[in-house]
Amino acid sequence: MYARKNSLLGWLAFFALVFTAHSQEVKENNQSLFDDFMNREGNVYRTASGKPGPEYWQNRADYEIEVELNDENHTITGNLTIEYTNNSPEKLDFIWLYVEQNRFTENSRGTLTTPPGGNRYNGDANGGYDISSVQVDGDQAEYLITDTRMQIFLKEPLKADGGDVELSMNFSYKIPEEGMDRMGRLEVEEGWIYAMAQWYPRVAVFDDVTGWNVEPYLGAGEFYLEYGDYDYKVTVPYNMTVVGSGQLQNPKDVLTKTQLNRWEKASESEETVYIIQPDEVGTTKAYKKSSGKNTWHFKMENTHDVAFGASKAFIWDAARMNLANGKKGMAQSAYPKESDGQDAWSRSTEYTKASIEFYSEKYYPYPYKNAVNVAAEIGGMEYPGLSFCSWRSKEASLWGVTDHEFGHNWFPMIVGSNERKYAWMDEGFNTFINHYSSNAFNNAEYPSHLEQTRRIKPYLIKDSREGIDNYPDVTNLRNLGYTAYYKPAVGLITLREYILGEERFDRAFNSYIKTWAFKHPQPADFFNHIENVAGENLNWFWKGWFYGNENIDLAVENVSEKENGYMITVANRGEIPMPMKLTFTFEDGTSEELKLPVEIWQRGDSWDHLLETPKKLEKVEFDEKKQVPDINSSNDVWPTSY
Repeated sequence: MYARKNSLLGWLAFFALVFTAHSQEVKENNQSLFDDFMNREGNVYRTASGKPGPEYWQNRADYEIEVELNDENHTITGNLTIEYTNNSPEKLDFIWLYVEQNRFTENSRGTLTTPPGGNRYNGDANGGYDISSVQVDGDQAEYLITDTRMQIFLKEPLKADGGDVELSMNFSYKIPEEGMDRMGRLEVEEGWIYAMAQWYPRVAVFDDVTGWNVEPYLGAGEFYLEYGDYDYKVTVPYNMTVVGSGQLQNPKDVLTKTQLNRWEKASESEETVYIIQPDEVGTTKAYKKSSGKNTWHFKMENTHDVAFGASKAFIWDAARMNLANGKKGMAQSAYPKESDGQDAWSRSTEYTKASIEFYSEKYYPYPYKNAVNVAAEIGGMEYPGLSFCSWRSKEASLWGVTDHEFGHNWFPMIVGSNERKYAWMDEGFNTFINHYSSNAFNNAEYPSHLEQTRRIKPYLIKDSREGIDNYPDVTNLRNLGYTAYYKPAVGLITLREYILGEERFDRAFNSYIKTWAFKHPQPADFFNHIENVAGENLNWFWKGWFYGNENIDLAVENVSEKENGYMITVANRGEIPMPMKLTFTFEDGTSEELKLPVEIWQRGDSWDHLLETPKKLEKVEFDEKKQVPDINSSNDVWPTSY
């Protein structure tokens, strides 16, 4: 006991001596940069490894809808029935729906929060829903509509763990000409093109994180909806063509024999086949009937929305899609003669097919039967299995918007994140995968340059910059392209190409998609899943790049010659730590690389590395390939003459 006591006192005296000798060198460390910055603890619903927990649940909404489109007064009238299933552990006293056509009224929150000069998200103010005959299980129901939300009260609480209820109602509204750049109508020579989205009341999500998600639809924020099956019918004048999400159920009722034959040919063709030829638009050859109306019947399974396009002006073509799981599908395009041409929409189906096939092979099999691209007065907007893209787009512009909108079938259609809050989880992830799709298409006919991550520097050094984590309706419109699209995509490219490497990242990213397919992940689920599969604590990266406004500025600060080599001093002059890839070039023309781990910054902002070499060192460079969005390139090289 006495000996152990003396030994302990000796060690304490030694550490006291060491501490005293080096006390002048002690400084505040950087551990705060590496600490967890948000609550990412697991529970029975969402695990700490970023997976749905053993008691994860998700409610469900199945829809039957019948509507008629009147092209004389631009109205849509119809009815819907929703079979709603409550899989939560909680009884529900009411159900919330979104009625987003109410955005298009004079006094809507969206109208009143639009700047006087307008913005991209402009909308008419003479629309809005007329809703009647609201019923619950066949009985008249009490309900309350507030702006773009509708609350239906239940006479008896809806049972937990599988209780279901039937909601039904009639609805009508005037179709806006300007629909927030998401839907609306366009007049061309042969008639109107109707881009129909947010066209029926939709159930809001009730989840384990927020309960009812009822943020109002203002315009910039997009959507968060429950999955289910859809059965919908659209009645239109005989001379209108309808293309929609899902699969056409009654082609023999609405297509001519010639069109049916062409449809069959297209379903087996790698090349684009016309269903309605340009010279047939507006003639009797294009239509099954010579008067009256047609009803187009569609079904779609396991989706959280549907959209459709309708017009007398459509050229319509298609080709076979080869999906990764051995199944086949149909890529289709519908566009007016004003958009026709090999430099324009005549290649739309080729673009659609290439986009869907790439993502199916690389990330997750495309789950739907069809992918339809519709030309409209919309810059670009995605819905499950159907996109609206600008009728004016050509060449690289048309490829870019087509590829982007169909990429959204993976984010947020397959991986059902909350777009209204976390735009970066759909726009940013999608922009990231678009980079690889563009470089793969037709020998990089329209190459992406997102790998040149330092192009984002002008935004990163702006005083007016905002964080990725800002909600889209809060973000300044001038910054939204960066916060929702560009910056998160650049961050993921940096993570894949520089921090983790392709193999580790791809395993983690693809696992995230597969794990959360047709479910509702939160940001913490993404962070946890990537870290657990890749085997890397990335708090410092998520915190600085995704949940902060800080920047990267790493420097080669000094090089001094030593007896057996060189002392390389590097510095972190920014707020985001980062591993340092250094390239050493020697006088004899040879070079070698070294990757210093991110942990060198845990204790401070400066680090010395001894490079042992008999060779004469000529140059030291950080990030020779320019893979890191570092805001100051002038301090990346020693000596500065380089």
